Amino acid sequence: MSICLLAGAIAVSFGSPEITLSWRHSVQKTLWQETWRETPDGLALTEARIEGSGAGMDPPDGAKLIDGFWRWHPDLPALREVVMRRSGATADWQICIRDTCRALGSYLPAEADPVKLAICR
Repeated sequence: MSICLLAGAIAVSFGSPEITLSWRHSVQKTLWQETWRETPDGLALTEARIEGSGAGMDPPDGAKLIDGFWRWHPDLPALREVVMRRSGATADWQICIRDTCRALGSYLPAEADPVKLAICR
């Protein structure tokens, strides 16, 4: 199995059990990253990283500043899917697999919305 993008009848497999979602906050313009891993229980958020704080993006207690990012390991249950919206008002999501990043638009049409991240079945 691997992690997939789903949009309507379109499914795109990444062929990887782990990906990083990356995006810029629409107001603060700070970079936010989340690493998601396939587990038997669903998609687990293994690490979150943010360049700075403000506009509702403050790092939680226990976050550590490492290489310019506040980093922490969220204690959340695994999810069946992650829903991403594409407003067109901000830059597209970036998907990174083994340090290679590509815009969501390189996988799916720009009008694909909502887009779901899930484990391929």
